[in-house]
Amino acid sequence: MGKFVVSEAKNGYKFNLVAGNGEVIASSQVYKSLATAKKGVASVAANAPVAALENQTEKDFKAVSNPKFEVYKDKKGEFRFRLKAKNGQIIATGEGYSKLDSCLKGVESVRKNAKDGKIVEK
Repeated sequence: MGKFVVSEAKNGYKFNLVAGNGEVIASSQVYKSLATAKKGVASVAANAPVAALENQTEKDFKAVSNPKFEVYKDKKGEFRFRLKAKNGQIIATGEGYSKLDSCLKGVESVRKNAKDGKIVEK
């Protein structure tokens, strides 16, 4: 089972979604307060399980409505994902992956672990 680890960051708070094996599978932006970071956690927990997948690496990909996971290739050529809430705001991002399949597995891991993830404050 996954967990959301909320910690202090420069200028505020952030969280990482950590899988049962201890791997960080998604990270947040920096929030101004602990309360707003926890609202971010709640947004990820609510949106990740129901978010559609928009694979922007496919030629002529079809745009889908929010909430959604956007899968894309970054400037280094790595595959990444970002989770967008219903309002279009990015609420979590994934690390860079060398293979598309690994990135898609990361998305599925976020879906699975975010749903019932507990909050742990550091």
